[in-house]
Amino acid sequence: MNSPITGKEMKLSYEWRTIPYRREQFEVPFQFYLCEDTGEQFTTTELDELNMRMVYNQYRAKHHIPLPDEIKSIREQYELSASRMGEILGFGPNTYGQYEKGDLPTLANAKLLKMAQDPDKFYDLVKDWEANSEKSKSDLLKRVQRLCDEQNTFFIDLESYLMGGTEADHFTGFKTPDYKKLTEMIVFFSQEVPCFKTKMNKLLFYTDFLMFRQHRQSISGARYKAIPYGPVPNSFESIFESLAKNDVIDLFYEELPEGGQKQYLQGRADRKFRNEIFAEVELAILDSVRLRFKDTRPYEIVEISHREKGWIDNEKSRSFISYNYAFDLLGI
Repeated sequence: MNSPITGKEMKLSYEWRTIPYRREQFEVPFQFYLCEDTGEQFTTTELDELNMRMVYNQYRAKHHIPLPDEIKSIREQYELSASRMGEILGFGPNTYGQYEKGDLPTLANAKLLKMAQDPDKFYDLVKDWEANSEKSKSDLLKRVQRLCDEQNTFFIDLESYLMGGTEADHFTGFKTPDYKKLTEMIVFFSQEVPCFKTKMNKLLFYTDFLMFRQHRQSISGARYKAIPYGPVPNSFESIFESLAKNDVIDLFYEELPEGGQKQYLQGRADRKFRNEIFAEVELAILDSVRLRFKDTRPYEIVEISHREKGWIDNEKSRSFISYNYAFDLLGI
């Protein structure tokens, strides 16, 4: 964007600002274009929307309000339309659908949405529902009861365990952790940029953090930890080994002269990349990271990642890296 004062191209900058929303205050990284000659700051409609999205993200996280994709999945597990789901919960005829499109629920409605996530609690809500058809209500109660029975059977959710949980916050890029998308990101790079795990971890990191910087939400919701060799996804070794065991990728081992092994990830001809689960903007981010780092050697991308503020600030404590560091990215 060019300065309306000098006509020169302006730098995209950010600063931390406190923004009021629904009688609360939220501190967010606020982006703007800076006219360096005059010190004036300018925004566009798109930037204003992205800045407010950061506020909405923090509001959702603070009050544990489900994200739009979660709200959609709540009703889909019960095989209901948005209007019928809203009717059961006592919303207006179009309210549930608007929540799925991104509108922020009131805290009272958010509480009902959280209840509806749990089949045991939703069963009670359905019992109180004054349906026009007793058969429809009876059929729904049966479906919900089956889900209740399944839920009460003990099992370990391996995908949630590997992703580090299911909550969306600034460590997940305000995205519900999505093991399927992380899997496909790994498949994409193992086919397009076959590499050692050290480089793969950085490709994943830059993809999620670049997506967050541009759109205020990550792709996979993966949590990244700072370790000596740079940022890595939570439980990355277990994830790679699980995908190899299930014939999603091939995993090879290279013996090191000093002892130990290096893992090499490569795509499989019989396991295609499932691009249909990604939005166009997500595919564009994947491709831009591929182009940026396709010829970068593992030690080079490690050095690049070591210049990132998110790694520098968290490496000593080996802490998870907040996605707010995306605004300080230097490598891409």
